[in-house]
Amino acid sequence: MYIADLHIHGRFSRGTSKDLSIKNLEKYARIKGIDLMGTGDFTQPDWIEEIKKELKEKGNGILETKTGYPFILTSEIALVYTDEGKGRRVHLVILAPDLKTVEQITEWLKSRGRVDYDGRPIFKIPCDEFVEKLTSINPKVEIIPAHIWTPWFSMFGSKSGFDTVKECFKDQTHKIHAIETGISSNPQMNWRLSQLDKYTKVSFSDLHSYWPWRIGREATMFNGEISYDSIIKQLKENSIHGTIEVEPAYGKYHYDGHRKCDVVMNPKESMNAGGICPKCGKKITIGVEYRVEELSDREEGYKPKDAPKIYTLIPLSELIAHFYGMGIATKKAWEIYNSFVKEEKTEYDILLKEPFEELAKIDPKLAKVIIMNREGKIKVKPGYDGVYGEPMFDGGEIKLTKAKEKQAGLNKF
Repeated sequence: MYIADLHIHGRFSRGTSKDLSIKNLEKYARIKGIDLMGTGDFTQPDWIEEIKKELKEKGNGILETKTGYPFILTSEIALVYTDEGKGRRVHLVILAPDLKTVEQITEWLKSRGRVDYDGRPIFKIPCDEFVEKLTSINPKVEIIPAHIWTPWFSMFGSKSGFDTVKECFKDQTHKIHAIETGISSNPQMNWRLSQLDKYTKVSFSDLHSYWPWRIGREATMFNGEISYDSIIKQLKENSIHGTIEVEPAYGKYHYDGHRKCDVVMNPKESMNAGGICPKCGKKITIGVEYRVEELSDREEGYKPKDAPKIYTLIPLSELIAHFYGMGIATKKAWEIYNSFVKEEKTEYDILLKEPFEELAKIDPKLAKVIIMNREGKIKVKPGYDGVYGEPMFDGGEIKLTKAKEKQAGLNKF
């Protein structure tokens, strides 16, 4: 089993860190415990040149750095168009098997618009036409609808989305094998829609910086060898090992609300309010939980047979910052982080495997928080309308329950 984060961005995308380089991605992927990264943004001219400079193709769909760290070619495209009289805005993640295919995809996109101004360029191309063209360039290309519930730019988004996968991809629907759940939802929420049963539910970070609270905050676990064909096979067969998720309430579009008025509502409250902000009278942003309720045909709690494993975690840096009430990038927060993540132990090792007794030798209070995080016992104040959710601690007092009894099972990562 290996951990992959395949939806990312490079430094030539809008709103990204200027230091987001291949070298920094490798450095922090190793610190986090990620075994495979996507390149992101392979259509962007400056970024693809850096990819070619820093990575070498192995011939199995994998590119490696000089030190042997693996990447696969990925990108994200925004499709903005009108369908059946409604404006649609859908983001798609693309996986490509080699640089030749990337060049062909980019040349076709250049015939339809520009690719140089952003790592996630926008095109007025319907989703079905896009899928048909890319798979005609190379049948091995895989297209994954990105963060499918996000209000503004996604397949099921409340602002511009569709109600079914078939409405979005029409006669090309059979070429879609996986969906990205996004930070504001998790597989359990997506299980409530029977129409999504046949699709592999994957999770990735959609990072805009390489810091450990962004890289790998969500990730997918694959089985077997690290190769392009193996990944595609598992996506088609719905046979991945599992996913690493954050609590959906942590996502910045989980609940409904209006950020300017500091108004946040759960679906029932916003439904009773008619979707109108009680302070200013304008429409609120309908979030992910509302849309899941709207489209679901199953009750909450449904679980399919042989469901992949799911690990729900808040990044270690977030735990440190919120528990101790300090800035996430402060010197003190980094000191605490580095006291745990050292000596060949990755952040995932600390969050998922390290015994409580060993954690307590470093910081007994935070050790309790890490175990509670591992056990899914940290409540999160829901995010809404672009505002991230926040882990909630009761005055810093954390009760540790049955940690030792559960430790053996939790170590089976």
